[in-house]
Amino acid sequence: MGLGAATTTAITAALLAGALALQMRERRYKLWIYWLTVVLVSVVGTQVTDILTDKLGVSLFVSTGVFACALAAVFAVWFRAERTLSIHAIVTLRREAFYWLAILLTFALGTAAGDLATEALGLGFNLGVVIFGTVLAALALARGLGANPVLTFWLAYVVTRPLGASLGDLLSQAREYGGLGFGTANTSLVFLVVIVALVGGLSLVPPSREPEGRGRA
Repeated sequence: MGLGAATTTAITAALLAGALALQMRERRYKLWIYWLTVVLVSVVGTQVTDILTDKLGVSLFVSTGVFACALAAVFAVWFRAERTLSIHAIVTLRREAFYWLAILLTFALGTAAGDLATEALGLGFNLGVVIFGTVLAALALARGLGANPVLTFWLAYVVTRPLGASLGDLLSQAREYGGLGFGTANTSLVFLVVIVALVGGLSLVPPSREPEGRGRA
């Protein structure tokens, strides 16, 4: 749309601030507010990495390492303060603040790691989808076999970002760059429709199956 990186980031950051204000004000899980916040966090987290890479020239190796260390530090401080990292135990504002900071860093880390794999290391979009999809499936299998639910959740959350980015790039990028050439606008619209449909489906889940308090499902 030609808005430029700075203007776009300012707009999305303002929208995220508003969504977070609404989210943090709610005492119980509100489906549409929560997922709106997740979408905006994902966009801003991606933009942080893109600005570092494209505008400031920070190496993807460096940004991946820095975000990984930052996320580990957040988890360490969160666990030391609350003795749990479970999303089902998010029943206070402080825990929710830790949660959203961790989510922001998972998207920034996932973007950096995905770009590192598909671009800097030359794996390409097709192989990126296969690799990250396989890792996500392996995490789901591990969880089904009894692996730690908190660990598998957060690992999966990190992996979903490079998987989504690889899939989005595969669909949107021109054929000469290894994509299918559907364009950014069309690809974004498809993903938006899918997100709305999925969240709409979640809205049909009986209230008894929703998480209690401020907890997240």
